[in-house]
Amino acid sequence: MENPVVVVGGAGSVGRLVVAGLLERGEQVRVVSRRARSAGAAQTFQADVRDRQSLATPLAGCSAVVFSVEPGTASSGPNSPEATMYQGVVNVLDAATAAGEKPHIVLVSQIYVTRKNHPINATGRMLDWRLAGEDAIRSSGLPYTIVRPSWLTGGKGGTAVRLEQGDRGEGDITRQDVADACVQALYSAAARSRTFEMYNASGGARADWDDLFDTLQPDPVR
Repeated sequence: MENPVVVVGGAGSVGRLVVAGLLERGEQVRVVSRRARSAGAAQTFQADVRDRQSLATPLAGCSAVVFSVEPGTASSGPNSPEATMYQGVVNVLDAATAAGEKPHIVLVSQIYVTRKNHPINATGRMLDWRLAGEDAIRSSGLPYTIVRPSWLTGGKGGTAVRLEQGDRGEGDITRQDVADACVQALYSAAARSRTFEMYNASGGARADWDDLFDTLQPDPVR
């Protein structure tokens, strides 16, 4: 890409893998993290999605943003899902488009966001605020991809993956496969304007990402 890709939460368990995948492709990468630490060839910025001003410099002039942030579990305040997964998303959108740019946004969300009665939603209305963050992106007018991982596991990834829509499934997925999907979505027209869930599946090697994305339906136009 002509301009840098920003990985918000790039020091996290999925974010680090996204950074590695982008660097392997020769991209310029900026890592945004609350705790600045070296990320190899990536440029690192100490910033917080809850602080709009802190995002201005790292998000200026970027080609794309991958948002992979831990949501917090408090019912209110700065460590709540509302502050991170909704207001944090809004702050990133504002900072990334401040000069009229239209970067591709990839959001790492989760399964169950449409299931309001799921027990997870008792934790700071986690699912409600994740869905609100998704909706902010879908309404932004920017190119986007929303990835809803199932339960995250370790492992090398690279095995069979199934993508679904409708938030009805159950299962798990390796962090590496989630990171691979985020990276590949930036280069695939078939992944744009799509929201999907991810699960590992039996059946050997993973299919080509473009073929997987081609099975998805675009989100309804807002």
